[in-house]
Amino acid sequence: MQYTSKYKSPLGEIMIAADELGLTGLWFVGQKYFALYLDKENEEKETPILKDTKKWLDIYFSGKEPNFKLPLHFKGTPFQNEVWEILYSIPYGETLTYGEIANILANKKGLKRMSAQAVGGAVGKNEISIIVPCHRVVGSNGSLTGYAGGIDKKIELLKIENGYKEEFFSYKKSQRCK
Repeated sequence: MQYTSKYKSPLGEIMIAADELGLTGLWFVGQKYFALYLDKENEEKETPILKDTKKWLDIYFSGKEPNFKLPLHFKGTPFQNEVWEILYSIPYGETLTYGEIANILANKKGLKRMSAQAVGGAVGKNEISIIVPCHRVVGSNGSLTGYAGGIDKKIELLKIENGYKEEFFSYKKSQRCK
């Protein structure tokens, strides 16, 4: 059973979901792929994981790096889960490109290369926004690419982390990180 709760962020309302094992989802209400892997039958209820997630978000939106990790329970395909683990490891205030993530996966699997486009598809379906930071993934030239919650939110999240510098990023609409 998954449990849900709402959180009012400075960037809009967020829905959070968790089960007994960990956090399963965090979406801006109305974003693309909203609640894609949320169980059809779920219950709105404050659980310890959901309360801790709200504390994490309070710290994050205050402009500080949260100093604790939350238990996560990924619900995607094995490939998506691998990509999401890499996303989760991107340090606060830093970014990676789709190509860099593809190279990490290729090295891990002993392959010569892996498709950055396949990585983009997995990044785009990340179910745990902000905490599993899809917003920290940029194009190969440093350009900002799509974000399920909207490019405006991606920019604001990067600004919160001081990872967005106007001179380093150019706005580029793309469908690679949805």
